[in-house]
Amino acid sequence: MKRAICLGEILIDCFAERPGVPRSEVTRWLPLPGGAPANVACAISKLGDRADFVGAVGSDHWGDALMQLLTDMGVGHRGVQRRLKAPTRQVLYTTSQTDSLSSALGHSHHTFAGFSESDPTVFADAHLFADGLEDDLFIGADFLVLGTVAMAYSDTRQSVEKALSLAKANQLSILVDVNWQPMFWPNPAEAPGRVYDLLKQVHYLKVSDDEAEWLFGTHSPQAIAQQFPHLKGVLVMAEAQGCTYCFRQISGHVPEFKVDVEEITGAGDAFTAGFIHRLMQKGPGCLKDANIVREIVTYASAVGALTTTRPGAIAALPSPKEVEVFLYLN
Repeated sequence: MKRAICLGEILIDCFAERPGVPRSEVTRWLPLPGGAPANVACAISKLGDRADFVGAVGSDHWGDALMQLLTDMGVGHRGVQRRLKAPTRQVLYTTSQTDSLSSALGHSHHTFAGFSESDPTVFADAHLFADGLEDDLFIGADFLVLGTVAMAYSDTRQSVEKALSLAKANQLSILVDVNWQPMFWPNPAEAPGRVYDLLKQVHYLKVSDDEAEWLFGTHSPQAIAQQFPHLKGVLVMAEAQGCTYCFRQISGHVPEFKVDVEEITGAGDAFTAGFIHRLMQKGPGCLKDANIVREIVTYASAVGALTTTRPGAIAALPSPKEVEVFLYLN
């Protein structure tokens, strides 16, 4: 069985239960587990591979709940550090007057309203300590999955650097999903330089078309690959249009599957997990075959699409059988 390590944030997303009111007037919040790397780990596990999550949570009831979630999802959590003096991050979102709560959970239907503390650096996920990373966790693993939020904080950034070193020493493939979220950054102007430095050390890049334009001045995966010639693959996601990709000399486009959308939160993370799962199954040598590359991206797109058909980024994750049936019917 293949194994991926996902490093980064795990947190609580809190959605206002009453639409159309400012944060100061919200009386009840709906808490749901979140954090892109954690979502990816849960999805990889659900698809049948092994996944380990590496991150930090507070020694509080939210931290306990997230640890239990990882256990319930079959995700290894020996790499999770508990912080006594730093709380588990809560991210607050308000919804518009016209949105129902279920639709408000979708990425394009809610508005960031702040964190549970005003300083984004005080939370546990900002303080993942490099000396707490276990070297042997990387032995025998196949993939390291990273976002860019971890690069916003000194402690966690040092952990990323150590993880990259361990991944290289153990010959892991490395993927970065940009997942740009400026509110996490104390100084967002520092982000492009740090992201560029990170991309110089990885093999695969997943990015939205908007993120690609911001970072690279283009949303063409071929043009991005020319800027980073060491990359083995670039995946560019465009909302409602699907995925355009470039794997060295192989490029193509997989359109978005048409499904009845309940909620889009976590769909991109599910796509990432589907891509990694299928690539680990096939092996990196398969990327020389255009048909197999397209099949891998199509599989990932199916995992992402199915995740939108039910509420809850993690609760909605499909099983391998559901993906198989969906692809057969589509």
